[in-house]
Amino acid sequence: MISWAKIRIFLLGIQLLSVIFVLGKSILYPTVKDSTVNSFVFPTAVPLPQWQLMETGPVNSRLVKPPAYLSGQYISGKRYYYIQNDLSLDIEMRYLANTNGDLKSFIKSYTGQLLPVLKEQEGVGFYSLFIRQNRAYLSACINSHGYSTVTTDQFRRNGLRYALRLDRIMSWLTSQAEIMDKSCLWAHLSMPLNQDSPESASQTLETAWFNWHQWWSQHFLDP
Repeated sequence: MISWAKIRIFLLGIQLLSVIFVLGKSILYPTVKDSTVNSFVFPTAVPLPQWQLMETGPVNSRLVKPPAYLSGQYISGKRYYYIQNDLSLDIEMRYLANTNGDLKSFIKSYTGQLLPVLKEQEGVGFYSLFIRQNRAYLSACINSHGYSTVTTDQFRRNGLRYALRLDRIMSWLTSQAEIMDKSCLWAHLSMPLNQDSPESASQTLETAWFNWHQWWSQHFLDP
C-alpha cells in the first residue's frame, strides 16, 4: 500500500521537474513571445481638483523624442491645459517604453543646474522642481506600479521591487513578459511665475502633482 508520504514526495518531484524544465526553457529560449510594445491611449480629460480643464492637444514637438540620455521609445503623449482663477497650468504626459528613467540628466541639460532639486513624498515617490525662463516646473516618471522616480537608480530599484513578485516571475519564466517593466509615464508640469514667487509657484505645482499622481497611479498599472 502506497503511503501518503510517498505520494507527496512524488508530487513534489513532479513540481521540481516542472520548475527545472521551465527555468531551462527560459535560459535556452529567453525571447518573449510578443516583443511588440503596448500602445497607450491618453484620455481626453483627466479630473484635477480645484482646476478647470480648458483644452487638450499634442505635446511640445521639441520634446516628443526622448533626449539621448533618456533611453527609450516614445509611444504617445498628450498635453492638458488647466486654469484656476488667474493661474494657468500646463501638463505634458509622455508614455515611454524600454526607458532607463533618467530624468535627472534631462533636467540638468534643460536648466543648467548641476544638482536639480529632488524631493520625495510618502505614498507618491520622487519628483523634481526647478525654475527656467520665468516658469516653474515639476517633472517625474510615474512607474507602472504607482511610485514616481527621477533618477535611473530610483527607476531601477522601483522596477526590481515589483519584478520579484511571483506572478511576474512566472510570466517571465514562461516567456510571457520581461522580468522588469521598463515603461514610464513622464509627467512634465509647468506654470508661469507672473507675480508669484518661485516658492509659491512650486508649492502650487506640488499640490497639483499629488492629485495628478493619485489619479494616474490608479489608471496606469503593470498588467
